[in-house]
Amino acid sequence: MMTERKTVVNPLFLHEEELRQGIELLFYGYRDFTGEADQQLGELGLGRAHHRAIYFIGRNPGLTVSQLLAILKITKQSLSRVLQGLMTKGYVTQEQGVADRRQRHLTLSAEGQALERTLTEAQRQRIARAYRASGADAVDG
Repeated sequence: MMTERKTVVNPLFLHEEELRQGIELLFYGYRDFTGEADQQLGELGLGRAHHRAIYFIGRNPGLTVSQLLAILKITKQSLSRVLQGLMTKGYVTQEQGVADRRQRHLTLSAEGQALERTLTEAQRQRIARAYRASGADAVDG
């Protein structure tokens, strides 16, 4: 009786097709991950850059503009437009630093916190489902 052998893809010898499939899966995953939030943001006249700023300011209250620039890896000019829009709509507040008055510390207003929760909830649920379906070992990996 012959035993059946399973072939395992050696990551050192991935072929073009496997790499392309991985790229496609990332594109599809990103599309699905951002889709609901994009729709909600569009209704508010906001986009993905606004979403990323809201998310990271919400996760790090008091974050400085310089720190946010480092996280987002966008130009000062682009971030300035994003923050101006968020402050005008009342989602983000900015305070001058105590130790260094040149610093601007960013926080979400109550409206900004509510928006961040709304935008993140669908994504949180999607990640939770994926983690449950994958199992603890896959999540650890």
